[in-house]
Amino acid sequence: MTNVCDMDSSVTSVQSDYSLYRDVIRDLLSGKEQLPSLPSITFEIRNAMEQQDLSMSELGRLLAKDAELSAVLLKYASSPLVGSQNPPNNLLDVIRLLGMNQVERITMVHSIKSLFSVHSVKHKRLYLEAWRRLALKASVSTYIAKHMHFKNVLPDNVLMAALLSEVGTLAVLSAFKDAEQTPDVPAYVALCREYAKSLGVITLKQWQVDEQYIKVVQGIGNWSGESPGAPNLGDLINLGLYHSLKLSNAKTDLPPIQELTAYQKLEAPENSVVAGGLTFVMSNVQEIKIVAKSLF
Repeated sequence: MTNVCDMDSSVTSVQSDYSLYRDVIRDLLSGKEQLPSLPSITFEIRNAMEQQDLSMSELGRLLAKDAELSAVLLKYASSPLVGSQNPPNNLLDVIRLLGMNQVERITMVHSIKSLFSVHSVKHKRLYLEAWRRLALKASVSTYIAKHMHFKNVLPDNVLMAALLSEVGTLAVLSAFKDAEQTPDVPAYVALCREYAKSLGVITLKQWQVDEQYIKVVQGIGNWSGESPGAPNLGDLINLGLYHSLKLSNAKTDLPPIQELTAYQKLEAPENSVVAGGLTFVMSNVQEIKIVAKSLF
């Protein structure tokens, strides 16, 4: 039987461990440890995409420099998700089929997914769970964007915004390079709540991403925050996050959807609610999860 002394010792140990975890994260925030950096090929592709006269052949030659990325693009373009009657045979076919903007987005997805090295079984478990949540949120967000046609939101930006909004949670995990130092799930969740947003903003600024994505990170999970005007990218990603938490049965105290600032901007019939979520989302869960699986 556990006595009071044993319980106090256990609590002290947990608090001490968490204190050590916080010190590791603070080293990242202060610049003592290096934040995750995008592969050089990703920056090359992004820079090339900014050139108005970039040809598909030039982009293809650039993509071919990374064999793993090339394989990912060919696999994606050949998948049922794209549904082409003529699967691509080479990178030029991929670019013709998907378009340059979609190629850039998939490149970013691949880059983010490959940023974080797995150091142990425990570390891998946390990583896979984090990416599973990320993929579901991205899938829900893109589904909402596809079906609601927000005037102030470009659909091409939604997948990117959903993925980048979780960079901070992955950055938290990247701080733990020692297998024995890796936190358990409750500690990791607590660290993410405390530090993920700050780490996300710092990391995205280092990556030199567009300011709109940084604003999304700053407002993520702020259900009732001020957001004047028509529905914007941040509103859409918060709707995606809300539904992904509900669909994953996460033990999170969510407010009724009607209290969300993002929901209050919606008009009929899109604001119809069933089972605590938007009707058109809750009625198409299987389709959403298929897309999430393709990202995972």
